[in-house]
Amino acid sequence: MQLFLLLCLVLLSPQEASLHRHHPREMKKRVKDLHVGATVAPSSRRDFTFDLYRALASAAPSQNIFFSPLSISMSLAMLSLGAGSSTKRQILEGLGLDLQKNSEEELHRGFQQLLQELSQPRDGFQLSLGNALFTDLVVDVQDTFMSAVKTLYLADSFPTNFGDSAGALKQINDYVAKQTKGKIVDLLKNLDSNAVLVMVNYIFFKAKWETSFIHKGTQEQDFYVTPETVVRVPMMSREDQYHYLLDRNLSCRVVGVPYQGNATALFILPSEGKMQQVENGLSEKTLRKWLKMFKKRQLELYLPKFSIEGSYQLEKVLPKLGISDVFTFHADLSGISNHTNIQVSEMVHKAVVEVDESGTRAAAATGTIFTFR
Repeated sequence: MQLFLLLCLVLLSPQEASLHRHHPREMKKRVKDLHVGATVAPSSRRDFTFDLYRALASAAPSQNIFFSPLSISMSLAMLSLGAGSSTKRQILEGLGLDLQKNSEEELHRGFQQLLQELSQPRDGFQLSLGNALFTDLVVDVQDTFMSAVKTLYLADSFPTNFGDSAGALKQINDYVAKQTKGKIVDLLKNLDSNAVLVMVNYIFFKAKWETSFIHKGTQEQDFYVTPETVVRVPMMSREDQYHYLLDRNLSCRVVGVPYQGNATALFILPSEGKMQQVENGLSEKTLRKWLKMFKKRQLELYLPKFSIEGSYQLEKVLPKLGISDVFTFHADLSGISNHTNIQVSEMVHKAVVEVDESGTRAAAATGTIFTFR
């Protein structure tokens, strides 16, 4: 039935999109979350969101991709507050900040403004996000770093006994599970015996469709995973007017489904055999162009109910974006602690999304684990 390459939760945007009925032969599925404000740098050399998407997709070409670039980019921005020399430069340039045109302060102020805006209550959907530091008494955290993450990123801080690995693991995972309403369970599978600090970011999103799908209209139908592979899935359907466009340059169709409140789910359907072409053309500039070009059109929408989970070891992926020193002996994290032997041993990201007749529930969390080397 339908291929949806991309699910974008375009928050704070009045535009919409979704899927028109079609029977493509090649069916793969890639899903991810995007906040339009995730790129807070006013001038960038790269598009962090889609560069990361392509890196994750190339590492697992046959798997669904779901992640939160906002959670990951905010975690990296906080990390940059305590980084120095080439470690800091790699993080900032990896995030897309053009250091010749913009200051690091603009990046942090952008995230601060974003946090303040998104924490405001609004009708129609729930959105919560935040940060936390779990620190052992053996690590001397710089006052300037702690003050910055609390002021700019509204971070909570908790004393943690990492000598009791099981207790520390439970404390961190319980916090994340609570903040994500039970959607992210066991963010961290284990803790390195040398762990002394863990930094966490979390996001929770829940929204109802502006017009819900009728449950009795959902039926088991064929879904083409590949031209040769067909699976039966519960397929929702609804005929209505949607914003729609045909992008002939990228060989895809784009349509949108509005949520209650100022949010939209954006779906992209590549033409047969054009998956790679669409993936290569994805950028924030492309996304904004689509939002401006949408036209209302009567469509018969067929959309699978689905639940997808993604889990990633970012220390294995971010070096592809030029962010590497922080995970090695070359890490300069002198702004976080006076201990010269501190480094990031792991950066774990987990995200889940559920889409059904009523709407969408999604959550994500990123855990950055610091150890003494």
